[in-house]
Amino acid sequence: MSVKIGVILGSTRTNSLGEKLFKYLQQAMPTADVDFTWIDLKDYPLPFYDHAETPLSETIQGLAPIEEQWLNVLKAQDGYVILSPEYDHAITGSLKNALDFVGPETDHKPVQIVTYSKYSDGGALAAASVVEILQMLKMMVLPAPVLLWNAEPNFTADGTLVKTAPNSDHFAKRLAAAFDELVHYATLMKAHPYQAKS
Repeated sequence: MSVKIGVILGSTRTNSLGEKLFKYLQQAMPTADVDFTWIDLKDYPLPFYDHAETPLSETIQGLAPIEEQWLNVLKAQDGYVILSPEYDHAITGSLKNALDFVGPETDHKPVQIVTYSKYSDGGALAAASVVEILQMLKMMVLPAPVLLWNAEPNFTADGTLVKTAPNSDHFAKRLAAAFDELVHYATLMKAHPYQAKS
């Protein structure tokens, strides 16, 4: 069974480390039985959330075209990878705002968190900050986030992994394992979707 996995780049910063990682994953992740959707938040320039409805309990009325596109691309996926740097001990504002639009589109779908940093913490606090948000959205958060520390030298602008850089072998193996785990759960949950008893 083929599954659709949406990989979300949660940074809109120009020439970011996240762009390099995003390009690496596009080249490196296996595509057998997986249909990846590469979702760059730059392609979804969302306004700050300003609707009267609460998305988790009410259908948003009067969606702008770009807002509708964002929710539709999320709804079409069976699972997600969220890539984010750490800004002031949390995820980026652009990613948080994008998640504020989400209602039932991601309900009970698995998600893997990947954070990265040019520093030694690997974005650990950003990873921790997004867990409760994703759980509020009823997503099934995989238990072990991927933390890429001191990662600036590891990826070139075109997404090539610099094999001579420290930790590159570990990063490659950890990312491959994380994607494999996500595909496993996405396949199971697509075949056996949760249905609440009435």
